[in-house]
Parts: sequence; C-alpha cells; structure tokens
Amino acid sequence: MPPKYIFVVGGVMSSVGKGVASASIGKILQSRGFTVANIKCDMYVNIDAGTIRPAEHGEVFVGEDGVEADQDLGNYERFTNQDCVRDNYITTGQVYQEVIKRERNLEYGGEDVEVVPDIPNEIIRRIKSCQKKNKSEITIVEFGGTVGEYQLLLFLEAARMLKWKEPKNVFFVLVSYLPTPSLLGEQKSKPTQYAVRTLNSAGISPDFILCRADRPVSDSIKNTISTVCSLDKERIMSAPDVYSIYDVLLNFEKENLGGIILKAMGLKAKQTDLKDWRTFSEKVKNINKEVTIGIVGKYFNFKSCRDTYISVIESINHAAWWHNAKPNIVWLDSEKYENHPEELKELDKMDGIIVPGGFGKRGTEGMIMAADYAFRKKIPYFGLCLGMQIMTIAFARMILKTEDANSTELDAKTKNPVISTMAEQKKLLKEKHYGGTMRLGACPAKLEKKSLSFEAYKAENISERHRHRYEFNNDYRDVLERNGLRIAGVNPERNLVEIVEAEDHPWMVGVQFHPEFKSRPLAPHPLFKEFLRAAIKKQK
Repeated sequence: MPPKYIFVVGGVMSSVGKGVASASIGKILQSRGFTVANIKCDMYVNIDAGTIRPAEHGEVFVGEDGVEADQDLGNYERFTNQDCVRDNYITTGQVYQEVIKRERNLEYGGEDVEVVPDIPNEIIRRIKSCQKKNKSEITIVEFGGTVGEYQLLLFLEAARMLKWKEPKNVFFVLVSYLPTPSLLGEQKSKPTQYAVRTLNSAGISPDFILCRADRPVSDSIKNTISTVCSLDKERIMSAPDVYSIYDVLLNFEKENLGGIILKAMGLKAKQTDLKDWRTFSEKVKNINKEVTIGIVGKYFNFKSCRDTYISVIESINHAAWWHNAKPNIVWLDSEKYENHPEELKELDKMDGIIVPGGFGKRGTEGMIMAADYAFRKKIPYFGLCLGMQIMTIAFARMILKTEDANSTELDAKTKNPVISTMAEQKKLLKEKHYGGTMRLGACPAKLEKKSLSFEAYKAENISERHRHRYEFNNDYRDVLERNGLRIAGVNPERNLVEIVEAEDHPWMVGVQFHPEFKSRPLAPHPLFKEFLRAAIKKQK
C-alpha cells in the first residue's frame, strides 16, 4: 500500500496534549498491526532544542544518535517503544539551513529559490525521508503551536501540497480545546469552530477532531461541531482529562478512534492487541500505597516543573507503579538551602531524593548540601548527570576536607577540580561553539560486578544516552575510591567514569548519563526501579 500520513495540528491554544495524542495514535495503529513513525515539527528558527532554556521550552530530549529535540519525542518513545533520531525532528531552522546550503551548491539548477514552494518542498522531503528510513506504513506528523500562528503557515502549506498530490493518503487531526467557563458551567465549542475556519483558510479541512476538555464532550456539542464543520459525528472524539497520560489512548479506543481512522484510510486492522496496556492502566488506578520523592532542582520558574523534568517524572511514575506505589513528587528548590541550611531538615520527610541534570552555577551549592545531607542521613539518593557531579563534589569535600573541591563549570579557578572540562570541549567553549557540540547520544559503559548498578541492570555492558561537557577527573579517582566512593561504571573506550556509588550508604548512586530517556511505562528503567525499591524500603 502507498504510505499514509496523518498531520496533527492544534487549535485555540497550545499545551493541550498534541504530543500525547500523536503518541497515542501511533500506539493504537501499532496495536492494529501497522508500522508507524512519529515526527515533530517545531516552528522556531533554532536548529534544535539544545540551546533553549528548559524553564522556557521544557525538557530537551536526547535521542540515541544525540539529537537534542523537543520533549514530545519522549512521549513518542514511551508510547510506541521506538527510538527517535534526527529524522523524527524538524525545525524551521533546519529547513532554511538546508535550502540555503543547496542553493549555494547550485542544486536548484540556476533557478531562483523562493519561500513557496521551495521551503514547503523541503519539509515534505524530510517527512518522506523519515517514512522511507522507518519503512512506516503510517507516519504521524505533529505540528507545534496552533493553526492561528504565523510561524506555522509554511508547514501547513507543506501539508496542503502533500494532500493535493496524494489526496487518498493524507489526513488531518485537529486537537482543540473546549473551555468550560466557571460561571456558565457548560462547554463552549465556538473556539474550536474558529480553529476549523482558520485551518480551512490554509486550504485544509480536518478529517478528525479531538475535543480536549476537563470533562467528556456531550452529544449536543458533537452535533454542533459536526454541523458547523461539515464532519461526520463519529469523527469527533472526546478527549477529557484523565488520571495519567497513559489512559489517553484507551479513552480514544473507547470511541474506536483506531477503527475510524483505518476506515477513512481504506485499511483493515491486521490485529488488535492492547491487553498489556489495559492491564497496566487498571493496575495504576487501583494503587493506594504512596512513596514520596523529592526532586532537588532549580528550573522551577516560568513553565511548569512537569515540562522541565517530564522524563524524570515519568521514570519515577513507571518505577513506582512497578512496585505498586503511587509517587508523591515534591519540588525542592536548591537555592533556599544556601541561605537557610536549616531547611535541609525537610529532606527527612522524603523517602528518596533525585538531583536531576542542569547547567550553570545557580543553586548548585544547595544541591551539594542536599547530597551531603542525604549521605549523612542515609536517605536514598539518585544523581542524574549534574546530580552525579554534585554527589562527587560533596564526597570530595568530605574526604579532602576542603570546600574548594568543585567543578570547573561552577568554579573555573578551583584548586581541586574533581569534575573537569572534557578535553575536546575546551576549544569548543573557547570559540563559543555551543549548539550540538556536547557529548551527546548513546555511549557504552562497563559495570563493576560488585556494585548496586550491576545488580540493577543484571548485565556487565550497558549503553545510555549522554548530554554533558564536564567529566569526572581521573586524577582524583584513587583517593576517592580508597575513601568509599565506588567507581561502578566506566566507558571502556575513553576510560571516563560513568557511575559512582557511596559504599557506606543503603542506596546512593550518581550517573553521568540520562537514564530517564530510556524508561518505558511497561518496562521501567532498572536504576529507577532500584532507587524506588530503596525509597520504599526506607519507609519501612
């Protein structure tokens, strides 16, 4: 069969769940026996998400090949269990960069290069390239933002052109919010009607509408949207708030979204299998036991903490649910400990704490204080990337008995740089080559057999995703090891320390990589599973 394409666009407002909807559609079609691929298109001129503040745009998700992408690629991976790479991510910056490069190379045969059709054609080329590399029968393409945004016009034009060329293979899903004004107490469909009209003005009509709301959409609302938007009622789906994002696709299945999409495409399901997902969803809803995990971080302003640390949050969820516990996540601002060390006592209420990744000096002294407190009080501790470096610094200060032990990122003049700039990064930083130049993507590590990490993975050789410029300084390795800091994992190719553990502690582990990127709802990451096991044990 010819490849099919589903474009997912947002109406009315952003951040209403297009990414989860796209991931859910992918999983549903996968369960019907079709090969799928997910693509995220972002409107900004950045080449990738790597240089954008997490507090501004949310988490930077890292793929196996080192792509620094939008957080929605994490949703795609968690739902479909397929690794995302550069082909799954398109930005305006990438598109213009490629068109200009090709123009400079005379690849347009001497013709003048125009915004239309050359920019939309490059977007289409990238979408089709991803489809071919994945051999996907159905490709789901999510557009960031909303239909009314100027930045989206060229992407909508690309979708319109593809629909014009392949009318039987291209379909559109509109995810639109239906507000319920508190004083009225009833849903209003007018914003969605306007979103459809705006989409129509770009030459596109939605084939399906997913109605996001705080409650299920009534039949009368569906009838109104059907009449005004010239769309069969069965293609207007209710998408109410649910307990967890993993219930979204089951909610869609109740309304037979998969069957209706395949019917519109002229396809028949090869199979239907969501049994494991249903069992998982029911289990989560019936959990009563609670475990409290504190996240000691600093990106708590502007956007929500959920966007900033989404993969960490979901990894905690996966592991807690695995142990039949409901996670209670508490946000702990590290900066307050620096001026009010007495506030560290709040860590006693935590069953475990996580220090996640991050950049820059702000708040790091508070994180070091938290790591030191967790060691002394035997509180389960899990350090991710920066969190591993923080743990190493805290340990070094105890062992070396000096407050000078630090990272060259945090103090360039430190006399005891237990965390130092990676050799290849020094020139890049000096020349201000920041974008896409960190140690990125999957790298191997060999584990020490007598370590907590080996017990978790049950394997000697592992591969995890990285995103950092600084590393454990091997000049301090011997003295730290002799005094109780176990080197549990090392990169065999470059002798880089990947995992450290505190020997005199129930569970204190720091990893230079980002295990949160590889956790799945039905297959929690081994280290998160063991961290939650230790946290639950502390309760007892």
